[in-house]
Amino acid sequence: MFALSFGLLLSDYMSRQVLNAVFPLLKAEWLLSDAQLGSLSGIVALMVGVLTFPLSLVADRWGRVKSLVIAATVWSLATLGCAVSASYGQMFLGRFLVGVGEAAYGSVGIAVVLSVFPIGLRATLSAAFIAGGAFGSVLGVSIGGVIAQAHGWRWAFGAMGIFGLVLAGAFGIVVREKRLGSGIRGNSGTSGEKVPTRTLLPRLFSSVSVLCAYIGSGLQMFIATALLVWMPSFFNRYYAMPPAKAGLVAGGFALIIGVGMILCGMVADRLSQRISARKWTVAIVCSLGSLVLLMTGFQLPTGPLQLLVIGAGALLSNATAGPAAAMVANLTPAAVAATAMATLTLANNLLGIAPGTAVTGMLADRMGLLGALQVIPLAAVLSSVAFALGKLYYERDLRRLGLLSDVALRNPEPQT
Repeated sequence: MFALSFGLLLSDYMSRQVLNAVFPLLKAEWLLSDAQLGSLSGIVALMVGVLTFPLSLVADRWGRVKSLVIAATVWSLATLGCAVSASYGQMFLGRFLVGVGEAAYGSVGIAVVLSVFPIGLRATLSAAFIAGGAFGSVLGVSIGGVIAQAHGWRWAFGAMGIFGLVLAGAFGIVVREKRLGSGIRGNSGTSGEKVPTRTLLPRLFSSVSVLCAYIGSGLQMFIATALLVWMPSFFNRYYAMPPAKAGLVAGGFALIIGVGMILCGMVADRLSQRISARKWTVAIVCSLGSLVLLMTGFQLPTGPLQLLVIGAGALLSNATAGPAAAMVANLTPAAVAATAMATLTLANNLLGIAPGTAVTGMLADRMGLLGALQVIPLAAVLSSVAFALGKLYYERDLRRLGLLSDVALRNPEPQT
């Protein structure tokens, strides 16, 4: 189940990020501006942000396996549609439908994973699953760039669409709702009965700390997304790399982002075995570290030192994802786990992924891509403030919501 779920997440992001590898080719063929290129990427994240919440609720009630298979089929067919696009408008429509298909996959998939693995590994599991997005980006950008260089950009989209359809079919054949058990029903009460939606919704925003987790995660995602989307163009323009090589090198940086997420999740779980609030501290350190390293790196002249510093910043750029997801899980009852993850996904997309691509493109039109990448890391100032505020309110929110005992079972030492 985990292998297929992770594989579909790879397909999700491969279909989403293959566009970035062919930015130079589309720009030259259709004479597009950087803002238009950014909109083709940003529309996917926007639709994911808008639709993830309602579609997650539908999946909880109608069946997660069926929902995931349909979603994967939709985004794969839409990616095939992008392969035959004849204009910017047709490509925009195809990307719109890719976003519709991908909308609820991340939230539903992570809720399933968290429900069938030990509760004490939430940060690690969340980071590992979410890192699939970075690994999918690596494959999408790298493989897409190679295919586009050899056979044209249309074949790059076609390959991603076919891969997604194959995985969707395998998932539908192998994974069955009844084999997952009742434990995955994120909107069920302890007795297994459904809880009315009107009762669930207020509990997703019932504490200062959970709001801070949503906001901090989204703002930090803003930086990581800008790197994932625009690094191929950065290497193409400032290091004179052809699209295939630029995609491969940028894929390496996306891989670094994914590794950083997993490592930070493991560190957060390890350090918080006795004091759960240390997950917040790890998030703050990673956020501020990415700010310093990325702003320094993009100010340096091109060369090995610049790449080394930017790589270190990339390692920390989205390392807060695992701790943030773990905090959301700790601060919301198990009965609303899937919907809480959908809310986190909504925040990540509306605050991070959607504006991260579009804003960087608009800034690049005005001050150049390098100038835009020098400004983007400033979002970490706001995310670190959000995480610090969340840590301040964390224990009192757990006590007020009656959830401190659940966390204390996994953290036997007194909370501080």
